[in-house]
Amino acid sequence: MRTRTKARSRAVEALFEAEQRGVSATSVLERNSEVNEYAAELVSLVEINEQKIDEVLATYLTDRSISRMPALDRAISRVATAELIWHQEIDTAVIIAEAMELAESLSTEQSAKFLNGLLGAIGKMRNSISKL
Repeated sequence: MRTRTKARSRAVEALFEAEQRGVSATSVLERNSEVNEYAAELVSLVEINEQKIDEVLATYLTDRSISRMPALDRAISRVATAELIWHQEIDTAVIIAEAMELAESLSTEQSAKFLNGLLGAIGKMRNSISKL
């Protein structure tokens, strides 16, 4: 598994665990001495910018609210949205494909399809969203 792929997975796992336990994702990562720097950066981006990320997600959610999304889907979408906004050097298709892979392996096939549509819409507006 590639380094960024592992980092994305670890960031999603940390955000999910943190939400379930009611702690910060940074504290979850701190318990693991082998955390990749990119995973820590993604978690930090999401924690610092969660409100902005959720506003972007809410704009593109058509039939549900962020709070009604499954927790894993919420974590995956937040990590992917953070990358889409703050990591313009990474190809949109790569970010979305990896988010879908995470959804398929950690959540459900329906989640992957849902996230593909959501993140695809965000990806199309990526350049204007990055101005936040």
